[in-house]
Amino acid sequence: MRTPLRLLGPLAAAAALAGLVTSPAQAATVLTSGHVDIVDVDYANGALTVNVLDGTGSTEVERAPGDVTFRVPVAAKHTNVPTTPAWSFLGTGGTAWILPQSQTSGLLWAGWNTTEVPTGIFRDNRVSFQLTNVTGPAGFSIYTASAGTPTVLFDSGNGLPDTLNVNTGAHTHANWGFDAPGTYTVTFNVSGVLASTGATVSSGSKQFTFQVLST
Repeated sequence: MRTPLRLLGPLAAAAALAGLVTSPAQAATVLTSGHVDIVDVDYANGALTVNVLDGTGSTEVERAPGDVTFRVPVAAKHTNVPTTPAWSFLGTGGTAWILPQSQTSGLLWAGWNTTEVPTGIFRDNRVSFQLTNVTGPAGFSIYTASAGTPTVLFDSGNGLPDTLNVNTGAHTHANWGFDAPGTYTVTFNVSGVLASTGATVSSGSKQFTFQVLST
C-alpha cells in the first residue's frame, strides 16, 4: 500500500516528491509484433509531419515517435549472417538482429509510408529521408534483399547522414538491422522541395527508440 506523503517525515516526503519529479518518462506504447509504418509522412496546410502509424491492432493509430518503443525480441536474432563483404554492414561476427521486410509472426513488420503526401506538392514527387544520428551499442542499418543480395539504404557504420529519396504515394517495407542487443535511438528528418516555390520544408528531427533483446 502506498503511504500518504502527509504521514511521512519532512525529509522523507521531500525525497519522495523528488523521486516523482525526476523519474524519467517512459514510452506510452511498446510495439512488439505486427504491421507498423515507423516513418509515416503527411503533408497538410504547408506542414510536413512525421508520425508512427501503428497497425499492430485492429485499428490503425497515429502516434508521436517519442511515445513509442519498438521491441526487437530474441526471435529476430540471426546467427548465420554471411561474412562476405556485401553483408559487412551487419557487422563481422555473423550475428545480427533483423526485423524482416516480409511479414513474420512474432516480429514487427516495419516500413514507411508517404501515401498521405499529395501528388504535385514536391519537386519530382519525392521527399528525402535523412538518417542523421544513431546512438546505441553497435551499428544500425536498413536494407532490402533479393536472391541473397542486399541493397543497403541506410548504414550508420559508414558515416552519417545517409539520404534516401522516396516517392510520394509509397508504402514500403524493408529489413531493419541491429548489430548487437541494447537500446538504440535513431534520428530521422524528412524534407522536400516545394514544386511551386523551390523552398525546402522539413519535418524536423524525430527520434525513434528500439529495444533489442538478448534473451
